Parts: sequence; C-alpha cells; structure tokens
Amino acid sequence: MLSEKFKITLGFILASLIWGSTWLAIKIGLESIPPFYAAAFRFSVAVVVLFLIITLRGMPLPLDIPSIKLYTIAALMSFSVPFAMVYWGQQFIPSGLSSLLFALYPFMVGIFSHFLLPNERLNIFKVAGIILGFIGIFIIFSQDISWSGTFSLYGMIAVITSCIIQALSLVLIKKYGENVDAFHLNTGGMGLSVIILFLFAFLFEDFNDVHFNIAGVGSVLYLGIIGSVVTFSTYFWMLKRVEAVYLSLLAFITPILAVILGAIILNEKLGTHIIQGGALVLVGILTSNGKYILKQIYKK
Repeated sequence: MLSEKFKITLGFILASLIWGSTWLAIKIGLESIPPFYAAAFRFSVAVVVLFLIITLRGMPLPLDIPSIKLYTIAALMSFSVPFAMVYWGQQFIPSGLSSLLFALYPFMVGIFSHFLLPNERLNIFKVAGIILGFIGIFIIFSQDISWSGTFSLYGMIAVITSCIIQALSLVLIKKYGENVDAFHLNTGGMGLSVIILFLFAFLFEDFNDVHFNIAGVGSVLYLGIIGSVVTFSTYFWMLKRVEAVYLSLLAFITPILAVILGAIILNEKLGTHIIQGGALVLVGILTSNGKYILKQIYKK
C-alpha cells in the first residue's frame, strides 16, 4: 500500500502537470468557442463523467442542507463565476500574463487562511516562500508582460478577481467541507455551475459563434475530463490532508510547466531568465515548508 505522504506527492505532481497545460488549452479553445459557452461545455462534460463515477461506486449525491451549501460555495466561487472571468479575460491578455496574475493566488489563500483557519496561520517561512515564488514567476514572464487598450486592463482585472474569489473558496471549503467527499463536492458544485455558466452564455453570447471543430471539441474534452475531473478531485482530496497555503503553491508551479510545454510543443526558447525564475520558485516552495523541515531536523 502506498503511504499517504506518497499519494499527496503524486497528487501534487499530477495536478501541477495537468494545470500547467490548461492555460494553453483554454487559449486554443477560445478560438472556436466563446468564453462562457466554453466554460459551460467544459463543466458539462466533467459533471457527466463525475456522475458516472459516483453512480458506479454506489455513492449517491448527498442532498442535505450542509452539503447543498458547500456545493453552492463551490459552484459560485470555485467554478462558475471565477472560470467565467478567466475565460473572458484570456481573450484580451497573453497566457503568460494570466499565469503571472494568477500567481497572486497563494498570497490571497495565505491571508484568508490566517483569519479563517486558526490552525493555518501565516508564519515567516510561508510569507518569505510566497514572496520568493512570486518574484520567480515575475522573472520568468518579465520579458513577455505586455498589454494594450482598455480591454487588456479589464482582462487583467477579471483574472485577478477570479484569483481572489477562488482563494476565498478554497479556504471556506477547507473550513466547512471536511466531511464531504471530493467526488460529491465536484459533482454538486460543477452541476450547479453549469446552470450558471449557460445562463451567462445565453445572456451575453451568440450561439452562432460556437464552432465545434477539432480544436474546440478537443479543448472542451481535455479541460472537462483531465483538467476538471482528475485535477479537482485530486485537489480537494489533498485539501483535507495539507494546509491550504501549501496546496495553493501549485499556482507557482503550473506557469513553469506551461512554459516548458510551450518549448516542447511550440518550439519556444527557454531563456536563462526562465531557469533562474524557476529555481527561485523552487527555493520559495522549500522556504514555505521551512518550519516543517526544521521540525524534522530537530527530531533527528
């Protein structure tokens, strides 16, 4: 049997690898499908797969009041509204800039955790690690940060707002979702989010702009099954076992993997600034865990 620590490590690696590719997949999909419809289709696919999973496992979806409240938090603050903002915002700003802006996520999670989770308060190691990690991400994308026009500004605001909402959602789910299974949380939360996202799409987008070509369908299927079912189930499973701030550090790793994928798939060059920034991110992650590392050293 695999130890829980090993499973958490594997989960962290898996989520990092997959989410490192989702920025590119979203960008590809937006060329064929408008943002709200794209997000709605993505989570529709995810809900179908999740419903099959809980049905085959004999795990009927709990519909008690506390569970419904948690589904609603996840729907509004983890899936529908923040993802609508990310999809909309990415029409106007580069993927690299989106990744940099979303790297504010650990800062927000750290602040919310400090005030809402008594056992997960900020300490000098966490703060220093988050700052180092953010500086590393800035170095990586420093040569590619560019924007122009009013809509670029709105796009940046949308991504940052999404980041803040998702950070608060993560902490609230950590606080109130201890007894809810990750598959149930995702099924209920994504199910409600589909309704909200389709409402956004019907109100603000034209269905005639939806093109079900290979790129669009491929993006929806990949983001729905791999980018949503696999990663969010793993993510919320890990949330019950590690501190929220540590889990949020994924926001530092995914941009690095996105750059590496760009080099492999799009033959983009990996400059020395990327290597330097990546090294600083890793130092930041190690620093965030400094208190735990010191405890292990003193035990010996």
